[in-house]
Amino acid sequence: MASLQIHKEHITEHVQELTDAIAIGVEKRAVTIGLHASACSIELLELYLHVLGKISAGAMIKHEWFKSPKPEQKIAPLAERKIMNDFPNKVQLLSLMYIIEEERNKLIYGRPNLTALEAVLNSFNKLHQIIKDRLKEEGEEIA
Repeated sequence: MASLQIHKEHITEHVQELTDAIAIGVEKRAVTIGLHASACSIELLELYLHVLGKISAGAMIKHEWFKSPKPEQKIAPLAERKIMNDFPNKVQLLSLMYIIEEERNKLIYGRPNLTALEAVLNSFNKLHQIIKDRLKEEGEEIA
């Protein structure tokens, strides 16, 4: 399927950009880390859900869906309303996505700090590894 290959190419590019940013110094590349961790997380989740057959080939996931739910919130978070299908590691993956997206704007538009950078990179690395392992079980390899 062509869309799977496109997701894989995008993931490879984002991972390379993150690797380069880390090599240069995370404090010097906060915007790059925020953008690419966010975009790559979305690509990873879309690829994973495509492979599992949980979303159609043309379906898109948007990073705006991953605003952290508030404790007093009475309705389900937007991501959970949009991605209604159940899938392995759903709660864990969505939790990691919430962290990445919560810190994204601080890194891109605000005054980034090392705590936000570490939160994004740690969450991204966990998400990447979980999805990479799950995809491998499904016969798909990614960077």
